[in-house]
Amino acid sequence: MPGPDLRPGWAGEPKWDGFRALVSVDAGRVLLRSMRGTDIGPSFPEVVGGAMRLPDATALDGELVVWDAAGRLTFERLQNRLARRGAGAARAAEEWPAHFVAFDLLRLSGTDTTRWPYRRRRAALESMFTARRLSAPWALCPSTTDPDTVREWLTSASVGMEGVVFKRLEDAYRPSVRGWEKYKVRETSSAIVGAITGSLAAPRTLLLGRYDTEGRLQYVGRTTTLAQAAGAAVAGLLTAGRRGHPWTGWSFSVGWGSQEKLNVTLVEPELVVEVGVDVARDASGRWRHPARWHRARPDLSPADVPRLTSPPH
Repeated sequence: MPGPDLRPGWAGEPKWDGFRALVSVDAGRVLLRSMRGTDIGPSFPEVVGGAMRLPDATALDGELVVWDAAGRLTFERLQNRLARRGAGAARAAEEWPAHFVAFDLLRLSGTDTTRWPYRRRRAALESMFTARRLSAPWALCPSTTDPDTVREWLTSASVGMEGVVFKRLEDAYRPSVRGWEKYKVRETSSAIVGAITGSLAAPRTLLLGRYDTEGRLQYVGRTTTLAQAAGAAVAGLLTAGRRGHPWTGWSFSVGWGSQEKLNVTLVEPELVVEVGVDVARDASGRWRHPARWHRARPDLSPADVPRLTSPPH
C-alpha cells in the first residue's frame, strides 16, 4: 500500500465509505448498477429520478453514500436501503436520501471518454456539473494535485472518509481500477481476545471484544489470518473458556453483513492485543473490516482497554 504523500503526476481523491456504482442515461432510460452489474436502481429512486438532469448518452462512475444529519457517512443506512423496493424505497429515500458522488466520466453526450487521460476527463466532469448546475442527489468528488490538501483530508477521516485514492493524471480509465493506488487511514487500537478460529494450539484468527459502559463484553471485530509465528506466540497466552463465558451461545458471522457463521472456540477474556484498524465502523462502534495483528500485550489487563462507545453522531 502506498504512503499518504501525493506524488508529482498524480491526483488525489477522497475514498468514501459507500458502494461503488455506475449510472448511465440513454434516451430517457436510466441504469444504476453495482460493479458486479446488479441493477440497484429500484432501491435508490431519488438517484434514478435525478439522472434525468444529466446529458443524454452519458455515464458516470462514482460512489453511493448516505450522510446523517451530523455530516457523517452511515454505511449501515446505505446497506439497509438495498433491500427496499417500491413504496419502501420511496420512504427510505425521504428519510435517508442517498447521494451519488461522481469521480469519473465514462461517456459524455455519446462520446466515449474512457481513453482520455484522467486530467481531461476530470475537467469535462467539472464542466458538466457547472453547466448543468447539478446538486443533490449529485455530488462532485473533490480532486487535487496539492499534497497539503491530501494531508488535510486525512485528518477528516472521522466523518467516514476511509482514506485517499491516487490516480495518474495521464492514465486512461480502467474499469478494474488497475493503476489506482489507495491509502487507508489506520490506527492502532487495543482489544480483548474472547474467542478464536482454528485450535487453541494454532489459532488462525482472533475474535476481539471490548467492555461496554455497563460492563458487558461486546464483540468488536476479528483479525486477519495470523502468521504462523504470531499464532504460536498467542497460543501460549490463551486459556480455554470456562463455564459462564460472556459469549456463551453467541454466533459470529464470517464477515460484516454476511450470513455465514464461524466455527469458534471461546477463550477466557484475559489477553489484550494491539491491532491495526481502519476508520470504518458500524453504528455500534464495531470494526467493519478485519483488524491487522500487531502484538500481544500481556502486560495490560482488560481493564486497561478503552470502553466500547458508539461513533459520534
